[in-house]
Amino acid sequence: MLTPPAVIPPTPDVILSNHTNIPQIGLGVLRVENAQTQPVVESAIEVGYRHIDAAAGYGNEAEVGEALAATGFAQGQQRVDMWVTTKLKDTEQGYDSALKAFDRQIGLLQLDYVDMYMIHWPTPFNWRSAETWKAFDRLRDEGRVRTLGVCNFLPEHLERLHSETGEYPAVNQIELHPTWQQREVVEYCREKGIAIEAYSPIARGADLTAGDGVLQRIAASHSVSVAQVILRWHIENGTIIIPKSVHRERQIENASLFGFSLTGEEHAAVDALDSTVRAGHDPLTFTYA
Repeated sequence: MLTPPAVIPPTPDVILSNHTNIPQIGLGVLRVENAQTQPVVESAIEVGYRHIDAAAGYGNEAEVGEALAATGFAQGQQRVDMWVTTKLKDTEQGYDSALKAFDRQIGLLQLDYVDMYMIHWPTPFNWRSAETWKAFDRLRDEGRVRTLGVCNFLPEHLERLHSETGEYPAVNQIELHPTWQQREVVEYCREKGIAIEAYSPIARGADLTAGDGVLQRIAASHSVSVAQVILRWHIENGTIIIPKSVHRERQIENASLFGFSLTGEEHAAVDALDSTVRAGHDPLTFTYA
């Protein structure tokens, strides 16, 4: 293994359909305990992360806000250099409820605006995305939100949103990793100019042992970890990734993906790991918070 650097290398941006630039690698804070969140986010910022992915449903926006304030990234030029995403609780979808929720969330984050606000799940069994989008659009017009996104939307949900609002989101954040590649969703989004952002990019660790040793062999050939092989595969696909780690060394490892490239054969070998097993929930039936 290569000796890890003290900080992460420069992270490239992905240019979104609204002409904003989002760092391709961010830090996710799902399932980070409240007491850990502030030091974990501060650590990520110190080693060079400039993209934090939060959500009301994670229950730790206040601690993310404390970290942003403590490191100076809640205002001024440093704020401009930081991308902050948060997401609306599904129980707060709707026009008035979304506006009220955003007021609470932006207060917890100690920010004047967020770079991206997202609908967390489509909840097709209780569809309120069109009403919610109107609230999002108002927040964007007011300069309090810069980019509108969704999570876990399938093509049918994106089509319905577009038919009711006349707009596609700039980003669709979905579960995506070598054993759950969602190729139809990805292809649809690319056709519509919607950037793909992957959560659970290594399937919460499950994909580290996928492929009967093929990932280990690829990792050994580049003197990197299996996690880095998987994350590099995402990078080469043009996917935005938000790996989570509470450990400084792993935070650095997860973003140190630019000193090697997969060969065409290696990339195809990771492609071949696709399966029908997801690590998370079904967007057709699930609601979060």
